[in-house]
Amino acid sequence: MTTLSTSVKRLQAEGQEGTAHAAPLRSIEALRQAGFIGAADRDALEAVAARYAVSVTPAMAALIDPADPADPIARQFIPDAAELTTLPQELADPIGDGAHSPVEGVVHRYPDRALLKLVHACPVYCRFCFRREMVGPGGDALTGDKLDAAFAYLAAQPQIWEVVMTGGDPLILSARRLREVAKRLAAIPHIRIVRWHSRVPVIDPARITAEYARALKVPGKASYVAIHANHPREFTPAARAAIARLADAGHVLLSQSVLLKGVNADVETLSALMRAFVENRVKPYYLHHPDLAPGTSHFRLTLEEGQALVRQLRGNLSGLCQPTYILDIPGGAGKIPVGPSFLNAAATPGVEAQVEDRHGRRHAYPPP
Repeated sequence: MTTLSTSVKRLQAEGQEGTAHAAPLRSIEALRQAGFIGAADRDALEAVAARYAVSVTPAMAALIDPADPADPIARQFIPDAAELTTLPQELADPIGDGAHSPVEGVVHRYPDRALLKLVHACPVYCRFCFRREMVGPGGDALTGDKLDAAFAYLAAQPQIWEVVMTGGDPLILSARRLREVAKRLAAIPHIRIVRWHSRVPVIDPARITAEYARALKVPGKASYVAIHANHPREFTPAARAAIARLADAGHVLLSQSVLLKGVNADVETLSALMRAFVENRVKPYYLHHPDLAPGTSHFRLTLEEGQALVRQLRGNLSGLCQPTYILDIPGGAGKIPVGPSFLNAAATPGVEAQVEDRHGRRHAYPPP
């Protein structure tokens, strides 16, 4: 997967028109030369790279402290030999995209919304990615007859109210291609909401020019951008400026994060992350429990541990900072909220429930 396809090379070049970009680090040798891995680890990590794509953008490389073995940015993007361990419960398609894909590039799991996967490549490859068996620099873009078939499906399903643009990362595409896609979406009357999911505003912020932000607008539709970030250090000045350009262009901004051991699985980091989103006009939306993707067990914590962390956010952070803790049921059954409950059964007649406050104290409701 480490060889770039011709079409993806072209798409990346087009997306960088008018901007000065240093090359991402796309090989174990490049990471070694940058000081992010040692020579002793090279053979094991070459085995990882042979199976899962590698790419670290200059913006993310600049945030990594090579002297810190627990650096949370490195943990997200630098390959780890633990990725070679696949547990029996881990799945190549952990959330069941394939079971809900009526035509190539479309996932239609819920009645009123569908995913459109425009491209199977990303500027960076997260080591915990739930689509890691499907995306990579050898992944092609959805073009020609395949793209026509995807749009024909969307147009023929009047119940589809929202289209979620995903991949890969759709913001790897050029502004010109995004405008072409926006024009085709605008021509489908029953689609009212277009939501773009991307890592780009934080991992490659120079790409988000004012023109690029405008290219994401779909005439006549409400436009949302879900920004994926997992650690408050990702909010560099350049990332904040890129996010501001999206907000100023009229996009409603939402957050996507994954709860990751060694990255953000403590209340201080998680609180700072959610506050960073809100300070940048991004409404916290989903906090994902890690999916059962192959080779990712070293990132996962238990649901009980995740609930305890989310419980600590309630009452200690503004309501604006509260994400929904989500589990994507393996096999394709969909997302469910798995946050902690603050209601407990009441045995007293006339009392509907025992409710728990942020200090852990219980109160009868309604009061006797």
